[in-house]
Amino acid sequence: MPVITLHTRIKASPETCFNLSRSVNLHLLSTQKTNERVVQGRKTGLLKLGENITWRARHLGFTQDLTSRITEFDFPNSFVSEMQKGAFKKLHHQHIFRKEMDHTILTDIFDFEAPFGLIGKLVCRLLLTSYMKGFLEERNRVICRIAESDSCNEFLLQQ
Repeated sequence: MPVITLHTRIKASPETCFNLSRSVNLHLLSTQKTNERVVQGRKTGLLKLGENITWRARHLGFTQDLTSRITEFDFPNSFVSEMQKGAFKKLHHQHIFRKEMDHTILTDIFDFEAPFGLIGKLVCRLLLTSYMKGFLEERNRVICRIAESDSCNEFLLQQ
């Protein structure tokens, strides 16, 4: 099973980074390239422990739905989102926030598995791991840009 681990340095508090990382509005902004939208669940604001949300987006030429749930929540240190239904065989995304001097280190641990046995493993190795890493990196660039800007509160105050 592939595991993608990313470390992103953000000049903002762990609380701000934690909340932006669970913002539906920020997620939609960061996924404009895939035309992502909410088809079920909270349409705006901050996701909470136990909440499900279903996203619809176009990835690798296919429109897909993915339902995830916030299964762990330790404000402002970490939270976990896990796929409940979707194209992956497994998807477990851990978000960790660690204060370091005047910034926060956001660590993503993205553990996933493609369906279809050996064919799925081959697709992961040749295409999917790189694609998902780029997807997460783009999301983190947007989190960083918003966290370090004056527009940060627009995302944190939306309910």
